[in-house]
Amino acid sequence: MKISGFTIIRNAVMNDYPIVEAIRSILPVVNEMIVLIGDSEDATIALIESINDSKIKIHHSVWNNNLRTGGSVLAEETNKAFQLIDPESDWAFYIQGDEVVHEKYHPAILADCNNYLADKKVEGLLFNYLHFYGTYDYIGDSRKWYHKEVRIIRNDKKIQAYKDAQGFRVGAKAAKIAAKQIDAFVYHYGWVKSPEQMLKKHKNFSKFWHPDHVIEAGFKEMDFWDFSEFDSLQLFKDTHPLVMQKRIQEKGWQINIDITQKKFSFKDKLLYHFEKITGIRPFDFKNYRVLK
Repeated sequence: MKISGFTIIRNAVMNDYPIVEAIRSILPVVNEMIVLIGDSEDATIALIESINDSKIKIHHSVWNNNLRTGGSVLAEETNKAFQLIDPESDWAFYIQGDEVVHEKYHPAILADCNNYLADKKVEGLLFNYLHFYGTYDYIGDSRKWYHKEVRIIRNDKKIQAYKDAQGFRVGAKAAKIAAKQIDAFVYHYGWVKSPEQMLKKHKNFSKFWHPDHVIEAGFKEMDFWDFSEFDSLQLFKDTHPLVMQKRIQEKGWQINIDITQKKFSFKDKLLYHFEKITGIRPFDFKNYRVLK
């Protein structure tokens, strides 16, 4: 069995992405790691080269700045990276630049890749998600955060990244990918930055969705990101991946959040409590269909 990892990245230093940690977090379970670096204005290339691992294969790309509808350039670049993996690979493990996999899940990931290798009905493996917010101490626990997504796909080029590359679809009709749930989490750190850095990242990232004049108007009166704009959070009481420890120790900001605050509409409050009691999330958007 052979597994290829793949990711895309652009301006990692400027936007303070934990891309090094993301890559290192899946290196132990992949046979190669494709890193497609977009035309960056900072030291992203040197940053990736500093990992210095023989599994890493660096490629370069120029992003289409005209693709500003729904983040579609992210899917285009993800598909380019997917095309670069070894044709002999059975599985492709996609990791985004702000996602990290805890080392405790490596055995389960490898076991399930092997278990479903011969079952061609299984097109992808579905991970659970934890979304960190503000600091490394808080996670979102409401419906605004997607709680599952496919991150390992079969090496079948009929599978393509969908819309802004949050997930994948299959074929010309973009059918939902047939996936098996596995016992593993992806830790998403995209919302963990200083208030100043978070505002900077949002301004830069918004370029993949909106014209310049819309971005300027939207952020005109802001000097920093307001982390008080959340509906529900809870404390994170487990351990972070080992690859994240240095970054966590070097964190240079503090945000105090009152997690007793719940800011729901009546409908969302009912759905929130229903999910907490039953574990079921009704009316949830899914890029996948779960195989029993």
